Amino acid sequence: MKIGLIAANGRAGSHILREARMREHDVTAIVINKANLRMRNVKTMEKDLFHLTKEDIEPFDVLINAFAPSTGEAHLHVKAGKHLISLLEGTNKKLFVVGSSGCLYIDQDHTIRLMEHQEFPEHLRESAHYQLQNLHDLQNSSIQWTFLSPSVIFDSEGPRTGHYIIGRERLVVNSQFNSYLSYADFAVAVIDELENKNYVNTVFTVASENVTSAS
Repeated sequence: MKIGLIAANGRAGSHILREARMREHDVTAIVINKANLRMRNVKTMEKDLFHLTKEDIEPFDVLINAFAPSTGEAHLHVKAGKHLISLLEGTNKKLFVVGSSGCLYIDQDHTIRLMEHQEFPEHLRESAHYQLQNLHDLQNSSIQWTFLSPSVIFDSEGPRTGHYIIGRERLVVNSQFNSYLSYADFAVAVIDELENKNYVNTVFTVASENVTSAS
């Protein structure tokens, strides 16, 4: 599988890059500045995602969008999503999107999203709103896509356990009743899905055990 990984130098992207390489996938890091990559000896494409062309993505089977806009620029989730959809239209390539926990439902009837809950962090609300708009654009597109939402607690320092609980569009919790996920286990779930193709043109979410708290 040939993977183009956008924002491979970010928190989610760097973990996905490590997992993909560990499993010996052919992955190219798409970054503005390869000097910022945390891994060395990685195939790279130095380019802003907004300047990507159909020719640029031709070698890839999958594009992973791990783009995380700077504070105050959350609207770029929508712009980036529309651009990537336009690049993949008319192809058999897949777009895999790193989503937001705020997009997940918290009730059985799927009427209330997490971002609408009063305890959802205010600084994440705007980003979740625009990521939900990106999700709607995906749902209305003709491309093949998957949107993976992390848990509420998204831990960049957490361990790679290799195990996780799967949910669809509703928030899931672990055995400690925490909506917790390490970035490392998120990356495991990303590559597992690309290999197994269980959630095509849909949303899913995962949670993992908070090993540190449990010990």
